[in-house]
Parts: sequence; C-alpha cells; structure tokens
Amino acid sequence: MIPYLREQFNARFSVAAYQRFLRSLETAVGAPIEFRVCETPVFVPTELLTEMHQAAIEMINQLRAPSYLAASDRAIPAAFRAPGEGTHPHFIQVDFAVTRDENGKLAPKLVELQGCASIYAFQFILSQASQREYELGGLGYLLDGLTEESFLDLFRRTVLGSDAPEQVILMEIDPETQKTRPDFLLTEKLIGVPTVAITDLVRRGRRLCYRRGGREIEIHRLYNRVIVDELVRKRVRLGFDFRDELEVEWAGHPNWFFRLSKFSLPFLKHPAAPRASFLHELTEYPERLDEFVLKPLFSFAGSGVKVNVTRADLEAIPEAERGDYLLQEKITYAPAVVTPDEPSKVEARLMFFWPEGEADPMATMMLMRLSKGAMMGVDFNKNKEWVGSAAGFYESRENADDADAADTHG
Repeated sequence: MIPYLREQFNARFSVAAYQRFLRSLETAVGAPIEFRVCETPVFVPTELLTEMHQAAIEMINQLRAPSYLAASDRAIPAAFRAPGEGTHPHFIQVDFAVTRDENGKLAPKLVELQGCASIYAFQFILSQASQREYELGGLGYLLDGLTEESFLDLFRRTVLGSDAPEQVILMEIDPETQKTRPDFLLTEKLIGVPTVAITDLVRRGRRLCYRRGGREIEIHRLYNRVIVDELVRKRVRLGFDFRDELEVEWAGHPNWFFRLSKFSLPFLKHPAAPRASFLHELTEYPERLDEFVLKPLFSFAGSGVKVNVTRADLEAIPEAERGDYLLQEKITYAPAVVTPDEPSKVEARLMFFWPEGEADPMATMMLMRLSKGAMMGVDFNKNKEWVGSAAGFYESRENADDADAADTHG
C-alpha cells in the first residue's frame, strides 16, 4: 500500500525467498505452522495507520462509558458470568477493513472490536522473521513507541501480573490440535508461561492446579485463550465452573470477551464504524437489504453470517432470538496490495495490551490478513497465493517524506 515499497518488494520476490522465510519462521516456532502465512508483509501508509490508531482509541473510549457497560451485561451468558471481572480488559483487538472513501483514498472501516487475547507471541516472531529474511530493517512494526525489549516487558506484565511464570498458565481447549499452537509454544519461549488444556485443570477447594514434571502446581493466574463458543459446541466437561468463586486471577477475563464483541457495534458512533442495529430494535427493514449482512452475535470465526440477506431470512428468526442478531452495513474491501496476479484485499488488526495499573490500553503491533476471496476466511481463499496472515510495517515520517510516498494507491 506504499507504492515504492510494494514495487521494490515485488521486483525482488522469489519463491525461494518465501520458502526461506517460512523455514526460518518454523525453526523459531519449533513446530509446523498449519495456517497460511502470506508471501508478503503489508506496507501501511503512515496516514492510514494514524487513522486506524486514532479510530481504535476513540471507539474503545466509547465502550468504557458506564452506560455501555450496563447495557452489555446482557451480552454475558449466565452460565459463563465469572466473578473478578476487573475494571477493564487486559487485551483488545480492533479489526479494520482497508477500504476506499468517496475520494478514492484508503480508509479504515471497523469489522469488529474484541475483548480477548490474540496471537501476540507469534505475531512478534512473524514480524521479526519478515524484517530479517526480507531485509526490511528500515521499517517499523511495533507501535506506541515500543521496542522489542519494552514489548516483551509489557507482554510479561499483562499476562503474568505479579506472579511467577510457572503459576500462570495459558489455558486452551485441546491445545495440541489448535491451529494457533505456534503461538502457545512461542508464549512459553518468550515469557515462560506453559500451556495447559482446560480439561487438565484440577480443583482443590477454591484453588486450581495443574500437573507438570510429576508434581502438582497451584495456579494463580489464567492467561485465557478459551473461546466459549467452542467450549459449548464441543460439550467440553470441566473440573470447575466459570461462575465459581476461585482464588485465581484472569488475564483475559471471559466477561470482556462478550462485552467487547459484535454486541458493541450498534453502540459505536464513529465515521469508521459501519451502521449496525439489533434485529429486535428495527421497526422497518432498510430498502436496500443487499447493502447489509446478517450476523449472529454469539458465533465465532464468521460462522452463521448471511451475506446475501432477504426479508424471508429476517422474518424466519423467532421473536425470542431477534435480540441475538445484528443487521450491519456491508463493508467493501479495497483491492489494496498489488500481487503477481490479482490484487489482495487487506484487514488490519491493531493488538492492544492493557495491564493492571495502566490508565489506558497500549497498541503493540498490527496483524494483517490478506484475501482474494469474497470473505477473509480460509474457505474463501483455497488454492490462492499472496493471501493469509502477515506482518504490518510502516515508515518513519522522515523516510516517508524522503521517499515522497504520499500517494497510497498501490
């Protein structure tokens, strides 16, 4: 998206270089990577990055209001309403589609805002590998003035709090089979936190424990990577209940997963947020339903989304369930990254940490996803190249001025 950098990268690109990059990444992880890593990083214009960052902070601030927090109580299922929520989430992800405005300028449009952890460790190592293997040393990938050292310190503070690494666990469902396993392995390498299946936790009174190296270790803090939708869908049986009064802290409290989710979209008033309404609050449907999508609130990874909505689809939803659906304005992604065949569309995730004791969240990196299909998911990009997960890089203001890179159409 920065034309001269795109031209340079594409001119130098080779399949052999891409394979070296992948080998370097898998060596760092110590295991195969089962999701697609894109051939290219994304070069994000400074103006677009500034717009995304500012919009993300403004929207997060809207959702900090007491009125929103009261309204979002209904988003938390009773069966998973856990005590000890705290005053703010530890992790926030803000996903933007890269679009074009009415003047043809690149512009961010919110896809979703989420109050849960993401693949911080993997994205950190992916960005380093991209920078090293593709010789991008003059570009930045860490945000808010972070260095590699201060990023790792912030990562530790957010996940560990004041606890020793062995008394904090990364909690997941069937971690050995998750495609995000590379992130789990790197989290342990970077900050010493082991990964433990939620089904392996043992309850001892008001405490939780796990077993490792022939001994039972008390857990003080849960780095929560469990998606409740998956927990319910797989009918996982647990040795504890989320509602239990336990002597354990959460890093990534499950209540925030529900509060900061698709549920928040109708409450956001911002030029970068799409129009969205709860279905039960609509007195009449929009005339142009082809400009909207229907989203179930409580689903994961895009399941259940209807892109081509009809009145029959809307009227088929029972009255008692209509509050659990959104009718949202469609977002048109721009073909923004030039590739050897057709251009790729881009989604940018700004990844925030918010440790205890900090007044505000801090942006850390961008996680980029590229697509050539109708949607971002894997199913829409089968057998395509120059798609998948990628690092996001930006120029310093000095470099951008020197390169005369104000034209962001490439």
